[in-house]
Amino acid sequence: MANMVAITGNEAVANALRQINPDVCAAYPITPATDLMQRFSGYVADGEVDTELVLVESEHSAMSACIGAAAAGGRVATATSSQGLALMWELLHIASADCLPIVMPVVNRALSGPLNIHCDHSDAMYCRDTGWIQLWSEDAQEAYDNAIMAFRIAEHMDVRLPVMVNMDGFIISHSIETMEFLEDKKVKDFVGEFKTVNPLLDLENPKSYGPLILTDYYHEYKRLQHETMGRVKEIVVQVSQEYAKLSGRSYGLFDSYRLDDAEIGIVVLGSAAGTAKDVIDEYRDKGIKAGLMRPRLFRPFPYDEVTDALKHLKAVCVLDRSDSFGGYGPVFMEISSALYQLGGGP
Repeated sequence: MANMVAITGNEAVANALRQINPDVCAAYPITPATDLMQRFSGYVADGEVDTELVLVESEHSAMSACIGAAAAGGRVATATSSQGLALMWELLHIASADCLPIVMPVVNRALSGPLNIHCDHSDAMYCRDTGWIQLWSEDAQEAYDNAIMAFRIAEHMDVRLPVMVNMDGFIISHSIETMEFLEDKKVKDFVGEFKTVNPLLDLENPKSYGPLILTDYYHEYKRLQHETMGRVKEIVVQVSQEYAKLSGRSYGLFDSYRLDDAEIGIVVLGSAAGTAKDVIDEYRDKGIKAGLMRPRLFRPFPYDEVTDALKHLKAVCVLDRSDSFGGYGPVFMEISSALYQLGGGP
């Protein structure tokens, strides 16, 4: 039976990792993600998982260990926030270029300076072009569900790319919500056995990861990465549909609220959608036809689907939770690009 609990987002995702039982987790603590891996380490200590938990001296080392473990042929996960994600930055490109299906919950927190341990989206937005798939969560339930689906998406044979599962720091990670856990067996069956591809430890069929590639082939390699990203949307939809049959919770490329007959639209990421829905209800009571879009898949960005969902609006307001200094906000730029093809659109 499914289990209804009152729990924080960090606890929810840690429990998802327990149910999935990765081969290796490498981690270094950073607020507000510390609690997530600390709780998972309790499952390791209590023998509830077989995971090899590698405690390292920095987030740079954590991602390095994850890359090595994934290349060796293991199912791998880690978690981080803010400066920790920034310290991983050079290695994020290597993980995606080497087609390593690492899953990393990112508990979104502002980047320093000045020092701020609370939520904005600058950490993940800073890494949006590193070749990682990005899923975004509105609440603890969705963070749990996304973490489970992320393994299926990352490990799909048409994808084999790493995934960030984003959830807002403190607002989701440390706030207690009522949510539903699936049965352990159902999660294990849904995720399935890990299928290794080109493992380094297959000594009879030696492989090379990260070789030197010169100019004549480098652009071809990057083209293949781009084409692989182009297949992700279809796989996300497919996995979400399968998960809906298991859980009764349906997810798409984006979530919408009272958008079909709206005249003005608000676009937000993450937990702010809950507040925005209340505001939209207030506007509706005043006779103003407002609606909401909340992208769930930010990389790759579903341009065509977003265009189709917003094309009937008279105006669109995009609320970014990060800045691009000297430019426009990252979400604004993606929505603008999606609507540009309409010519005289909103």
